[in-house]
Amino acid sequence: MKNNDLSNPLHLDKKGHDVFIINQGNFGYGNSSLSYYDPVAKTVINNVFYGTNGLPLGDVANSMTVRDSLGYIVVNNSGKIYIINENTFKYVGKITGFTSPRNICFISDTKAYVTDMYSKSIQIVNPQTMQITDSINIDNHDPDFTQHTSEQVVLYNDLAFVNSWSYDDKILVINTSTDKIVDSITVTKQPNTMVLDKNNHLWVLSDGGYSGSPYGQVKAALTEIDAKSKQILKTFTFSNIAASPTGLCMNPTRDTLYYLNPSVYGATISLPGIYAMSVNDQSLPATPVINQDNKSFYALGVDPGNGTVYVSDAMDYTQSGKVFVYSPNGQVEDSITAGIIPGGFCFK
Repeated sequence: MKNNDLSNPLHLDKKGHDVFIINQGNFGYGNSSLSYYDPVAKTVINNVFYGTNGLPLGDVANSMTVRDSLGYIVVNNSGKIYIINENTFKYVGKITGFTSPRNICFISDTKAYVTDMYSKSIQIVNPQTMQITDSINIDNHDPDFTQHTSEQVVLYNDLAFVNSWSYDDKILVINTSTDKIVDSITVTKQPNTMVLDKNNHLWVLSDGGYSGSPYGQVKAALTEIDAKSKQILKTFTFSNIAASPTGLCMNPTRDTLYYLNPSVYGATISLPGIYAMSVNDQSLPATPVINQDNKSFYALGVDPGNGTVYVSDAMDYTQSGKVFVYSPNGQVEDSITAGIIPGGFCFK
């Protein structure tokens, strides 16, 4: 595998079923970056945004979504979304005016929701004009410090399910026709990731908080919810209070869940790694499909086209991180040197 760090400017036109790696960089340093991986040639090009456009990506790139040949890169601490051509990586435009944006979810060609860590609202943007057009108030008017935040959006018919992760335990339900909150579902503390399975059941992974948190800590859990009725069907509770699972993903046929259960933040668990679970299972899996070993697993992604598993190793959080590529059954296929803190994946 080649690792190409090319001098700018890059003049590329990379078509194909490839993968963007979103490297967060260090908070406050403005050193986030974008890597591009070709799984057929097994080549990676780092710093493609800067290399193509001569612009720094910004401070803490959080996520990326591709729609209609455009890539939308959400840069959290810079409060903006950069838009690029998905094949040439050339700058197309940007959307600004956010507080701490996390993810973008497209409702239609002219409407998208942008979640925000520290804002009391979800911003509505028009991707065609690249402007914020409205917002959805999610302020719960809690007299204490706890406020609803917004992290991820999963769509089902005309409903948008939004997890309020930081210091909260709610899944907010929004009618996408009216842009109003119509319901909420209480789950285990700190729901961090969600997926929708083949049965239209929403799966929510909650980390339970952390030791010493002012919000408290409970055991982590995986919750299954009927998206139509909005009723909780099952709750699978992790046995170890130190477990802090994250990165819930779904395979292409939407019948198998993947998640990370690493040893992090000084809390040690037995058998850390990547776990796989059928949506029909009646208990959490006992052993990982991919062992963490001596790595520092940080972010997980599953290719929705072929089920290939991508997991990052943040190393020491200051040097360039690694990405490991596995077959769906856990066989090593490749390893990649990416940027600082590879924190997400976007599949073309």
